[in-house]
Formats: sequence, C-alpha cells, structure tokens
Amino acid sequence: MKIIALLLSPLLVTLPVKAEPGKTKTGAIVHLNAREAAQLLIDKDEKKRPLIIDIRTSAEFREGHLEGARQIDFLEDDFSAKIRKLDRTRAYLIHCRSGGRSSHSLALWKKLGFKKVYHLDGGILAWEKARQPVIISKPR
Repeated sequence: MKIIALLLSPLLVTLPVKAEPGKTKTGAIVHLNAREAAQLLIDKDEKKRPLIIDIRTSAEFREGHLEGARQIDFLEDDFSAKIRKLDRTRAYLIHCRSGGRSSHSLALWKKLGFKKVYHLDGGILAWEKARQPVIISKPR
C-alpha cells in the first residue's frame, strides 16, 4: 500500500485543484475563461487588477489586444529576461492567441516565484468569442 501511495504522490502534486467555481488553480496559477477574466479586469481597485501580459508577436498584438495590455513576445530570445524584470508580487493576466504559448510559459512564471498569475484559457480567440472588447492598433 505504501508503494502505491509513493508512486501516486508525484501525480497529486501536479494535478490542479479547484479554486472558486469555474476557476482551476495550480499553485500561484489560476486558469480563467474569458468571462471570468473580464470580471477580474473591472475591479475598481487598481491594485487588485492584474497587469495584462500579451505574449503574442508584435504583428498579432497590433491586430487586436486587451485594453492596457503590455506585449512581451514569447518567441523572442529575451522573453524570460523580460519576465524576470517584472514585479513578482503583482498579479498578472497572461494570454496569447489560443492558449498554447501562454500555457507553455506557465512553468517559467511558476519557477520565478510569481505570487499570482491568471491564465486566460483559450487566449484572445476565446476573449473575442465571448464578445469582449479588443483595441486595434493603427499601422505605423
């Protein structure tokens, strides 16, 4: 019986636990759908609102992004260096186009010890599908 428990214990550490209804939490990472993320961003207390980090390319960002988002390209060589410079005590909402790149970046956020990271599941595509607003940048 002890052998089975020892074999299963690593799995239990990596399995997500349920946080609030609809939110899945793994350590400091909280997964949100577009509606939940939108609710989080309307908090009147600016200190409670997470900073939005869009990890898509500059071209994708110009096509449409969440209001107030800061763009840090996941595909650039200096991505992890830029993430390291961020305040680890602040909350962040991260996303990409469909959730793939941002999901891959979660290990870095966790490794660096960020206290609260919200992940927009489904990325900006899910955000747009939920009819949430995007800002379109003018071409340069």
